[in-house]
Amino acid sequence: MPLVRIDVNQGRSPEELTAVSRAIHDAIVAEYGIPERDYFHILTEHPSGQITAQDAGLGFERTAGVVMIQIFTQEGRSQEAKSSLFRAIAESLAEVGVSGEDVFVGYVENTAGDWSFGFGRSQYVTGELAVPRR
Repeated sequence: MPLVRIDVNQGRSPEELTAVSRAIHDAIVAEYGIPERDYFHILTEHPSGQITAQDAGLGFERTAGVVMIQIFTQEGRSQEAKSSLFRAIAESLAEVGVSGEDVFVGYVENTAGDWSFGFGRSQYVTGELAVPRR
C-alpha cells in the first residue's frame, strides 16, 4: 500500500494531472502486484519557482514539466524491484508526455506498524488488514 505524493508546477490541465497520477499508479500496480484499489495519491501543484530540481551533476537539464514523486511504502523489496519500479514509472509517464529527465523519485520505506487507515488503529498490527506480501 504505497502512499504517493506528486509535486508538479502549475500549468497542466485536470486531465493531464489525472493521467500523471494514473501512469504512476499503473506502474506500481504492474511492478508490485498491489491491488488496484490501493490508490493513495496526493497531487500538489506549485506556482513557478517553488520546485527546484537540478540534475545532481548528471549532465542534463530538467524542464518546468518536472514531476517530483515520493513513494512511502513498507520495507522489504529488493533493490532490483525498486529499480524496476523506477524504470516502469518513467516509461509509464513517457506515455503521457513526461520526459525521462523530468521524472524524479524519492523512495521511503517503513514498517507495517507505521500505517493507520482510519479510526486511530494500526490495521496491519490489529489484524484487520493482512500485511502485504513481497
